[in-house]
Amino acid sequence: MRAAVVRKFGGPEVLEIIEARTPGAGRGEVLVKVAGASVNFADVLVREGLNVRYGAVAQRGQYGLGADVAGIVAAIGEGVTRFTVGDRVVGTQERLDRDLGTQAEYVLLKDWELAPAPAGTDLVQLAALGLNATTADQALDALALEPGQWLLVTGAAGGVGLYTLELARLRSLRVVAQAGAADEELVREAGAELFVSRDEDLAPAVLALVPGGVDGAIDAANLAAEAADAVRHGGAFVSLLNSAPMARRQVRMTNLAWHTDGERLAKLAAFAGTGLITLRVARTFPLEQIAQAHQTLAGGGLRGRLVLVP
Repeated sequence: MRAAVVRKFGGPEVLEIIEARTPGAGRGEVLVKVAGASVNFADVLVREGLNVRYGAVAQRGQYGLGADVAGIVAAIGEGVTRFTVGDRVVGTQERLDRDLGTQAEYVLLKDWELAPAPAGTDLVQLAALGLNATTADQALDALALEPGQWLLVTGAAGGVGLYTLELARLRSLRVVAQAGAADEELVREAGAELFVSRDEDLAPAVLALVPGGVDGAIDAANLAAEAADAVRHGGAFVSLLNSAPMARRQVRMTNLAWHTDGERLAKLAAFAGTGLITLRVARTFPLEQIAQAHQTLAGGGLRGRLVLVP
């Protein structure tokens, strides 16, 4: 099978497509024939070696690429009861230090890393769901806001940000979205009630809209203290990039530790299947054009995921 890997660190030019042995499914494992695998910022971290540099993963000779996947079950291992051959599935790989990732013709996942794909959903579109949507949902859980409370979302027009807006609306939260001025209509359609442009001084602008400050903030734009200063005394703050500032005004600070959650993914896939959240794919690429996909990701301005199709 063909698979995307990194064997030395650097720019998009170090990305390789190799021929690899199709793995067999062991106990508790599911072999998936890949329909689509999205390209995320996590892949850039792997490609550049930042995960190794900061001790997140061990040094090894080869790293597979890709965490998100949607496809068809090709084989199941002993003990797997939730899936059978031919099932449509969506999944997210927990670890980023594997020899092979989801950006391949086949990928091996644990059964708990997978969820059923709703009938009628396009598998290539569904490949854009996992990492971003589960991150957004886990961040909202970490805040633990009540219906009617105010939430600030920075980087609201990004992949995680847009899912956060839609999921916050389902929780009956009131949302202030921060994004570029050109994206105001987009984030309002996704669920934002109020809007602050990226060009504005964030905390004063939010405090002018919500006197006293918002009840919680999800910082997807790595603004740290600038976003935390918009949270009320006793509120809550979640950073998606491990940049939560020191505690202030008794604001509860959390650096989100994302993890794969098959049950949560099943819920989110069902939301996508009924249109409660939107699957956004900006562009698809053949697997062989992975370097071009990384170059496109680096160019920014995307309002949806890039998906590789084997």
